[in-house]
Amino acid sequence: MSKIIVPFDPSGSADPPTHLHALSPQTLLLATDSAALHLFDLRVPSTLSSRPSQTHHPHEDYISSLTPLPPTEASTSGFSKQWVTTGGTTLAVTDLRRGVLVKSENQEEELLSSVFVGGLPSKPGRSKGEKVLVGSSNGVLTLWERGVWDDQDERIYVDVGRGGGESLDSLAVMPEGVGDGGKNVVVGVGDGTIRIVQLGPNKVVGEALRHDEVESVVGLGFDVGGRLISGGGSIVKVWQEKMTLNDDDEEDDSDDEESSVKKRALDGSDSDDGDGADAEDSSDEEEGRKRKKKRRKGKGKHTGNGILGFKGLE
Repeated sequence: MSKIIVPFDPSGSADPPTHLHALSPQTLLLATDSAALHLFDLRVPSTLSSRPSQTHHPHEDYISSLTPLPPTEASTSGFSKQWVTTGGTTLAVTDLRRGVLVKSENQEEELLSSVFVGGLPSKPGRSKGEKVLVGSSNGVLTLWERGVWDDQDERIYVDVGRGGGESLDSLAVMPEGVGDGGKNVVVGVGDGTIRIVQLGPNKVVGEALRHDEVESVVGLGFDVGGRLISGGGSIVKVWQEKMTLNDDDEEDDSDDEESSVKKRALDGSDSDDGDGADAEDSSDEEEGRKRKKKRRKGKGKHTGNGILGFKGLE
């Protein structure tokens, strides 16, 4: 078993980790409460005396989020070598080889969470379609163009209230195949709700999902089946995307239900007595419905209720 010793802060006190991220099979990033960002080279055999290969201080306050930037087309390794961090009221970009590259202006609002989104519409000379989204302490989601880190370029008001909205504590990009097929971001809010933001129109869509009545949603993600996972307080919830049916599907479901009732009647499970002739008629009806359903097979379409369509699983 290998161990890594987390360095103490400048005062000599223990420096608790705030974020841990494996940037590549060779590099581990560790952010701590003292605003230090440590880089560990995993190719060096870890021992009790191992120390970070590099240490940076991109912010004056603790690092609240860490988001890797995808490798560029010129990358030969295929691994990320740059990442975005937030801390206090600033955003910073750090490079694996060159250290802290840039630090934003003071945003006058605490920045708490971040996520990278690619594949957005590009605008020649203005946008490459790659942005970092940052959640703030006052309910505002800010959008930052990749490569333009001095200041934010768009704002989305996710939660609005007197004196500012609730904090946006966690973010996750909705994967392809889930929702309406557009670019959507799931936001964990300080009041225990989950909101969904549609990029492009840049607006909150659908009704808020309720994770908890009191605790903030501090963790969000999607599993391989496209289910949304939320965490906060002492609760973890799994949300399944609901499906809506068209008219043909509703008729099919009705047929299934009626056939099921007929089958139970034939088995005698819902009836105290029965008539052989009635049972034979019911059987003929059931076969007719099955043939009708086969003819309709392929016509009904299940359409994801998309960004509105998540329900909690017990």
